[in-house]
Amino acid sequence: MSEPGEPSRIVDVSDDVSDNGVFETVRDGYDAVYRVLGQSQTFARIWRAHAYGADFPEEFAHISFLTLSEAGLLLGLLGIWRGSVLVDVACGAGGPGLWAAQQSGALLVGVDPADSGLAAARDRARHVGMESRSRFVRGTFEHTGLVKASADAVMTVDAFQYAPDKRAALTELRRVLRPAGRIGIVCFEVDPSRVTGVPVLGVDPIADYRPLFEECGFAAEVYEETPGWQERVYGAFGALVEARAALTAEMGERAAAGVLAEATLTVAVQPYRRRVLAVARRLELGP
Repeated sequence: MSEPGEPSRIVDVSDDVSDNGVFETVRDGYDAVYRVLGQSQTFARIWRAHAYGADFPEEFAHISFLTLSEAGLLLGLLGIWRGSVLVDVACGAGGPGLWAAQQSGALLVGVDPADSGLAAARDRARHVGMESRSRFVRGTFEHTGLVKASADAVMTVDAFQYAPDKRAALTELRRVLRPAGRIGIVCFEVDPSRVTGVPVLGVDPIADYRPLFEECGFAAEVYEETPGWQERVYGAFGALVEARAALTAEMGERAAAGVLAEATLTVAVQPYRRRVLAVARRLELGP
């Protein structure tokens, strides 16, 4: 039987977690990638070498650009503690969220729209001994499926730029947070002038998230550009494009096409102004 603080108690299975059509594009792409990711030594080698560095623990490997130093900074700023509830939205295969929960003693709920990512996250939780302290559920930024005021902190890494309605997303994250809870968002500022007509990124491009935080009931406590992001982003994506043949052979055409499409678009369009680490506190709004 679950105790009140356990992850299963904050999931409202009756909530509507239906997908937005734009996010379905992202979900389908990542779903295909997570199904075969373990088969590609080429991807793993390139990503570890270029995207986030060899010091991130292998058992928590991921496909974002989060470095170990960034993860430690984010964890400290969120201020979570043993037994608190941490929600990781767009958690993918669960690496950064499980690392944060292991380091802090928090309980983890991971939310993601890709079934294959959730399956990989559950397998990883068992592998690192976190199965009893974590739960992974299907949901999106706008529809997490979580109980109101059930989380002490929310994190999301290198995914928020894909949310098709960022005001709705922040409203939902504020709903699931307890009073004075914090959100930690590592994501890209998108240059609207560069993404007109571009799928997904061109739907709701945000060049600076700080006004949006205020509008949605948050006070930004930290908002800073992450160091060295250009070298890591363009280095990783450039190396993937050069390894097209090996990726296709190892991952299959569908998954490789998804990876290479994002890589090629990013290198060609350069849609991002900055990559930022932001932490904001939930405010109490007036009647």
